[in-house]
Amino acid sequence: MVLQVTNSPFNAEQVELLNRLLPELTEGQKVWLSGYLAALCQADAPPVAPPQAESAAPKQAVSKEATVLYGSQSGNSQELAKKLSGKLQERGFQVTLSPMDGFKTNTLKKLRHLFIVVSTHGEGEPPDNAKTFHEFLLGPRAPRLDGLRFSVLALGDTSYEFFCQTGKDFDKRLEELGGKRIVPRVDCDVDYEESAEAWMNQVLSALAEAPAGSAPAAASTSSAGAAVASGTPTEYSKANPFPAAVLENLNLNGRGSSRETRHLELSLEGSGLQYEPGDCLGIYPENHPRLVDELIEAMGWKPEEPVPVQKNGEERPLREALTRHYEITVLTKPLLEQVAERFPVGRLRELVSPGREQELREYAGERDLLDLARDFRLKGVPAKEFVPLLRKMPARLYSISSSPKAYPDEAHLTIRKVRYEAHGRTRFGVCSTYVAERIKPGDTIPVFVQHNPNFKLPRDPDAPMIMIGPGTGVAPFRAFLGEREETGAKGKAWLFFGDHHFSTDFLYQIEWQRWLKEGVLTRMDVAFSRDTDQKVYVQHRMMENGKELYRWLEEGAHVYVCGDAKRMAHDVHAALASILEQEGGLSPEEAIGYLDRMRQESRYQRDVY
Repeated sequence: MVLQVTNSPFNAEQVELLNRLLPELTEGQKVWLSGYLAALCQADAPPVAPPQAESAAPKQAVSKEATVLYGSQSGNSQELAKKLSGKLQERGFQVTLSPMDGFKTNTLKKLRHLFIVVSTHGEGEPPDNAKTFHEFLLGPRAPRLDGLRFSVLALGDTSYEFFCQTGKDFDKRLEELGGKRIVPRVDCDVDYEESAEAWMNQVLSALAEAPAGSAPAAASTSSAGAAVASGTPTEYSKANPFPAAVLENLNLNGRGSSRETRHLELSLEGSGLQYEPGDCLGIYPENHPRLVDELIEAMGWKPEEPVPVQKNGEERPLREALTRHYEITVLTKPLLEQVAERFPVGRLRELVSPGREQELREYAGERDLLDLARDFRLKGVPAKEFVPLLRKMPARLYSISSSPKAYPDEAHLTIRKVRYEAHGRTRFGVCSTYVAERIKPGDTIPVFVQHNPNFKLPRDPDAPMIMIGPGTGVAPFRAFLGEREETGAKGKAWLFFGDHHFSTDFLYQIEWQRWLKEGVLTRMDVAFSRDTDQKVYVQHRMMENGKELYRWLEEGAHVYVCGDAKRMAHDVHAALASILEQEGGLSPEEAIGYLDRMRQESRYQRDVY
């Protein structure tokens, strides 16, 4: 539809501007804009006058029901689902809020309003607490849902190939089963707050108006353009990180190791930030200064040129903006498509064209903005036109490796430095190299607490637990055992740890040995893959001790897995299933069902990445 003066309330100049803008908007941008305008109108609307005594009796409020389901690995989707539930309740809805693995699928066909908030994990996979529901909904037993109205909020990361895939799966399948969208799905990148807020506002606006006599809708709806962080500016959060002082920064690896793992101790004193074992700490890092300078030179830019860093028009010198505010080490498909569209680069347009997805995937892998500038000769492109296309610098999340009871007002992190060669250049992990090379005691770094309700100690302090964490995956288990030591918990604890070499890579060895001696840690099995001719990993140690491990499972042990999602987590899951088959006499299907039940009971929890 093309706007004209005759078919719209806009003048000729406004019509021209809108017709230039609207065709360029993505679906997500349209959703955000519509939600923003709806909320703005509500905020500016005059208050609803109370009904007069002589007026007709107001309509009886109709019972309204809504179900909000979330699939969350790190807690973001869960928090957004809670927020939506609160907004719906304020609108008079009777809300059922549930993780997907706690939802009874036999009630699905009875639902009238369904809202799904879900992240995508790994290579397009659903988070752990969404797997069962995802399998059911996409399987043959899913019922027709002709009377259902739904909407999906998907969380993801555009640097991954299968961006928001789980949300896309749910959205497509609900439509196939007969459901009708209340509002279109919104796919959120790592900087998701504003997009999520806009989606919620659009959902609320699209639902039936509140019955007469109920509270005005505007009272519970905030503007999509408003800051998401609640509370006062003194409350530290993702949107308002705390400048944490660095107390200690140590290399845990011994002399001669090919690895560098930093033990970082941060002061949280005065922040008001609180965490539990299993939670994460987010860090906003800085890009490597060498990469920033080389990019500026390759593009022909001036380091002191002001460029925007906020949607409100706030500007910073270019070098500062590229160092602190924008991501320059990852090439995403949306970025490449935007650059190809905005600037006359024929070869790049060919690369992003349909049918060349594999070639695009291969190019973007392990390349950064400097490669893009050099490979496609972007020198001369104006900084003020190019920089706004970039993603905001995403925070890096790390499992906290300390107990708040053992170290009050402190948070410890275990971070492995990433550095490798690719395409003729040295590549640096943004945050790990920042911490390892440029952060020293006395410096401050911006941090926030990311709660993870899906990775927590057993509620019963006497419950046994099995912890599997090779490399830096051992971090949260240092927090677990520190907490159990402080609280005097009596439950048995078994740790599986692995790395390259015993002599140089046995992270926190002295602490494990002390906890073994004192009984806080009952048993520890290690796998140092480079110390033997045949590589041995934690899953091999699990299989070697399968009989004992099965006994622990039957005693009600909680199993925790932390670390690499691509290989280790899959191998560990397969080892657990094999142990159940061999030692428990279960069929493959029964073994998988056993693990699914453990997951639903929160006895099988994973923090994998």
